[in-house]
Amino acid sequence: MTIVSPSLDRRALLRGAAATGAGLVIGLQLPLQARAQSAAAKVISSGEAAPLGGFAPNAFIRIAPDNTVTVLIKHIEFGQGPYTGLATLVAEELDADWAQMRATAAPADTALYKNLAFGMQGTGGSTAMANSYEQMRKAGAAARAMLVEAASKAWGVPAGEITVENGLIKHAGSNKSGTFGAFADAAAKLTPPAEPKLKSPEQFKLIGTDLAKLDTDAKTNGQAIFTLDVMKPDMLTVLIAHPPRFGGVATAVDEADARKVKGVEDIKIIPQGVAVYARDFWSAKKARDALKITWDESKAEKRSSSELLALFREAAKQPGKKSAERGKMPSGDGIRTIEAEYVFPYLAHAPMEPLNCVIEYGDGACSAWYGCQFPSIDQAAIAQVLGLKPEQVSITTLLAGGSFGRRATPNADIAVEAAAAAKAYGRKRPLRVVWTREDDIKGGRYRPMNVHRIKGAIDASGNIVGWDETIAGQSIVEGTPLASMMKDGIDPTMVEGAEDLPYDIPNLRVGAAKMDVGVPVLWWRSVGHSVTGFSTETFIDELLTLAGKDPVEGRMALLGKHPRHQGVLKEVARMADWGGKVPEGRARGVAVHKSFNSYVAQIAEVSKGEDGVPRVLRVWCAVDCGLAVNPNVVKAQMEGGIGFGLGAVLHDAITLDKGVVQQSNFDDYRSLRIHEMPEVIVSIIKSAEPPTGVGEPGVPPIGPAVANAWAKLDRKSTRLNSSHLGIS
Repeated sequence: MTIVSPSLDRRALLRGAAATGAGLVIGLQLPLQARAQSAAAKVISSGEAAPLGGFAPNAFIRIAPDNTVTVLIKHIEFGQGPYTGLATLVAEELDADWAQMRATAAPADTALYKNLAFGMQGTGGSTAMANSYEQMRKAGAAARAMLVEAASKAWGVPAGEITVENGLIKHAGSNKSGTFGAFADAAAKLTPPAEPKLKSPEQFKLIGTDLAKLDTDAKTNGQAIFTLDVMKPDMLTVLIAHPPRFGGVATAVDEADARKVKGVEDIKIIPQGVAVYARDFWSAKKARDALKITWDESKAEKRSSSELLALFREAAKQPGKKSAERGKMPSGDGIRTIEAEYVFPYLAHAPMEPLNCVIEYGDGACSAWYGCQFPSIDQAAIAQVLGLKPEQVSITTLLAGGSFGRRATPNADIAVEAAAAAKAYGRKRPLRVVWTREDDIKGGRYRPMNVHRIKGAIDASGNIVGWDETIAGQSIVEGTPLASMMKDGIDPTMVEGAEDLPYDIPNLRVGAAKMDVGVPVLWWRSVGHSVTGFSTETFIDELLTLAGKDPVEGRMALLGKHPRHQGVLKEVARMADWGGKVPEGRARGVAVHKSFNSYVAQIAEVSKGEDGVPRVLRVWCAVDCGLAVNPNVVKAQMEGGIGFGLGAVLHDAITLDKGVVQQSNFDDYRSLRIHEMPEVIVSIIKSAEPPTGVGEPGVPPIGPAVANAWAKLDRKSTRLNSSHLGIS
């Protein structure tokens, strides 16, 4: 059994369509040659690729004779909803019936499927809906126009008299009707309109409604294909022993005991460690455990968390490199100042599905099947390792069990590791490279450690008049293919959410101190906003408390230039009846933050848990993400972001002992337990603005909302306890 992803050029495709009735292929700006993607990932027991219908470059729609409409999605689906959201855009303009819609991953091809926000093919930054909104609608509108034109020619009636509704093409005057599939062949011979007419928002029938997710049934009935579901004849499982310290390199290995394990076929030293090739997972795991490896750790990171923290703290006491500055911190009579230090530990992503990849290399080509988040980067990286051209590497993007940023590696670590294992093996044979949970947590990539120091000033009238902040942390993009993101030597992910603080404070400075540490770091769900949202929103609460002002009213007064911030804040206060009676033994905290062009405000109701950790009972959340294409998906992402952020802020930290990560699995790096998940009430602000992201913006406000509530319950313990709430 194997996953099939054939390719066809456009001329061959059109010849086949004319001869066999293969259906209608719709694309915008179609070149002559194109790689193709099957209408859906197809699993066959023979292991041989079957010829399936294809797509032309930048083609997002395939309409088959059976009347199904398959949308090629250029963004990976790992639970955040692009398959459903982007298919909705097509279905809306196509006037399709939702029951006929399908979705599948687009192939790896930057020229055809680049993210318009990045300029390369990839998913991240909550950009899927924002960058594809008009593109996918135009694809749907073009398909509709061509179907109508085909029907007009067939029926001999003016196109203007033809209507389309729920997937049915009709002409009232002649009482004729037909399905999309019936006109697919004829429409395929027509030229797509250059600028198809789009609907106005008041004409929407599907956009803005709660449609069932397209991938839910397959995920619940077992038909969905993840990497571990890919079964190829004669495939080996590969486990890699990584160095115990980051930067270590394997120089020798005693493999005698490992070779004795039944099922083991080979053992190779590769740049990432030592690869064990076996006929099944447990044989590979047992053999890996039996290896005796000599590591060169001369360039390895050997410092402990306490040593690193001391260095970060010292760096945060200095001004750092200027990121934003206006005015000067005031001083003198009537000025009161407070200072705070915020410590944020390394955090793992810990998605439910650890990294994995199926790869087959030989005969001058390579194919890979896995949950690929950055096809452009991975395709080029695999090619470089194997000495191929990028076009000689095909990637089939599969569903993935989460990411939270882990699969979006600028250095393509899992792809490079899989390619290195295939190269070292030296024979054409399918290999399945598997990471265990321990591999993921002990040797993965992490949200950077951060230390923030903030000083604030209030004048005699209680106005906040000064804000001075220094952020010490590692750069995510420096030294990667994305290093061009650096601005004046500053990684923007370090200061996002701080340098653009929305509050009207006349004197403000934000500086950044870049720390050089051998611990590999990576964006983590909401990236820099996950820490700056916490530090800014808890510190603004401190200043408002010092000024004797209500946290909501005080924020509203400072946000006069930011009506969308005010809008979500006003709505969440209404939802929670802010200012009303709070049950005894509980307190409520508020936070508002903009990230990825979406605005989110949250109020958390908190009590003291028996274990000394805050018990979050209820969270109200208001979100302004522009036009909500599918409100149910928006709510789900807010709920998921709250649960994800809450687990991290209450429980998690990655710590190092002489460079060795101490955590290894969900027993000591645990996710939020189901009984700890609070009741979440979400309100979506009605908006006519273009849609923005929702995968990440739900995370930043939850930590500070909880911390601000906790401060009301026990301010002393909050100020002293840095292990959970990031405050010291």
